[in-house]
Amino acid sequence: MATERISPTLRRRRLASRLRQLREQADMTVAEAAKAIEWTPSKITWIETNRGKRPNPRDVRDLCDAYDVTNERERAYLEQLARDGRLKGWWDPYGDVLPHPYENYVGLEAEAATVLNFELGMIPGLLQTEDYARAMIQAGPAELAADKVDKRVEVRIKRQAALREDPGLRLVAVMDEAALHRQVGSATVMRAQLQHLVDIAEELSRVTIQVVPFTRGAHSSMTNGFVVLQFPEPEDPDVVYVENAAGGLWLEDVQEITDHHVAFQHLLGNADSAPDTIAMIAKMARS
Repeated sequence: MATERISPTLRRRRLASRLRQLREQADMTVAEAAKAIEWTPSKITWIETNRGKRPNPRDVRDLCDAYDVTNERERAYLEQLARDGRLKGWWDPYGDVLPHPYENYVGLEAEAATVLNFELGMIPGLLQTEDYARAMIQAGPAELAADKVDKRVEVRIKRQAALREDPGLRLVAVMDEAALHRQVGSATVMRAQLQHLVDIAEELSRVTIQVVPFTRGAHSSMTNGFVVLQFPEPEDPDVVYVENAAGGLWLEDVQEITDHHVAFQHLLGNADSAPDTIAMIAKMARS
C-alpha cells in the first residue's frame, strides 16, 4: 500500500475508489451513510467520484467510523492518501487555464506506466512540437488570450518530459493517416512536426508510432480518438479518456475499458508496422 511516487490526482482516485468499496461492503446507501455522519448525500457522492473539494483526514476518519472499519493499518493508509491528495502537482499553477477533466488527465498521466493513444486528425499531445501545439490550441473551440495559450503550450510540453524519465513512460501512439496530411500551422511547422516524429521514434525505444493508412478503408474507431492509461500498481485500474469539443469524458466501467482495449488492438492490426510508418513519415517530411 505504499504511496511513494504517485501523483496527488492518483492518490485521490485511489481514496475515492476504496471509500466507495467500504460503503458498499457496509451495505449502506449514500443516503444512509450521509445520515450516519450528518452530512449531505452530495458530499458522499463528490468524495466517491473524486469531484469537488478534496477530502481531509477528518472526513476519512468519519467515514471509517460509519463503515465500521477497525483495521488501524487501513485507516492510517486512507488518512495518508487524503493528506497526500491535498498536495499540489506540477500542473497546479496552470489550473486557471486547464479544464477540470483535462487537469485530472494530466495528473493521472503523470503516474501512468503506459499510454495507449489513438488520434484521428491530429498528432498526439505527447508527440507534438511546441509550434504545432500552439497552432492546435489557438484553433481550439475556446478563444484564449495569448498568455493563456502560452500556459497551455507549457503544460503540453512539460507532459512530454515523462517520456525521458527513468523509468520512462511507454507510449503506443496510433494515428489515422489524416493526422499526417492535415497542415497545422504553416508548412514549415508541419515539416518540423513530421521530422520530430521520426526523431523521437528513433531516439526512444519506449515510444511506438503507427499509422492506419487510408487504403485500409473503414475501421472501428472512425468517430473519435481516445486514450487508455495503464498504471504500474494493480490497485489502480486502467482508465479511458475521450476528449471532445464539450470537454473530456472519463470511462472507468470494466466493460467500457475492455471495449477500448479491443478497439486499440484492432487499430494496431490495421496499422502499418512501426518501421514502415516511420519510413513513410520520413518521406513526407522530406517532401
